[in-house]
Amino acid sequence: MRLNLKQGFTQFFASIAMVGLAACASAPEPTDVIVTQTHAPATIFLVRHAEKLTEDDPDLTPEGHTRADVLADLLIDAEIERIHSSDYARTRQTAGPLAEQLGLEVELYDPRDLPAMAAQLKADGGRHLVVGHSNTTGELAEALGGDGGTPIVEATEYDRLYVVTMGADGKTVSTLLRFGATAESYSDTP
Repeated sequence: MRLNLKQGFTQFFASIAMVGLAACASAPEPTDVIVTQTHAPATIFLVRHAEKLTEDDPDLTPEGHTRADVLADLLIDAEIERIHSSDYARTRQTAGPLAEQLGLEVELYDPRDLPAMAAQLKADGGRHLVVGHSNTTGELAEALGGDGGTPIVEATEYDRLYVVTMGADGKTVSTLLRFGATAESYSDTP
């Protein structure tokens, strides 16, 4: 049975909010507690670009454009404040539908300097979408304190969506979701 990811996503965030409210309601009143904020609270959504053609700096395939639209539909209500992409056609085109729907500019970052990108995201806080590559997306999740999981299968795996949530207290929670058609559906796509 395939879950409706948008409903699941909404339920996921509602559950996190309810747990947080319950924790606040049951927590004793703090007295003389000094909290050191290690970084601004943030939720970072990380994806690899969608399916691509095989030329130099390739555009997305029709399946890739469909996946980019699915991503936009999935994240339209996630309160994304900023969208980041490496400077390649395939990543900009993956970010494009959501950026257009939200009226946001796609901000470019250097995928060769992931520590700097992680530091920027931690300092800025807020809710971000970052579109990267098979060899950078998991690594950036790890640089943010999340779990990068197993290496992405470069030839066929385009459906990972990492959600890395960082609290002001420095605690990080990461979740790996799948979206759009599964990798098996496109096994003969280059």
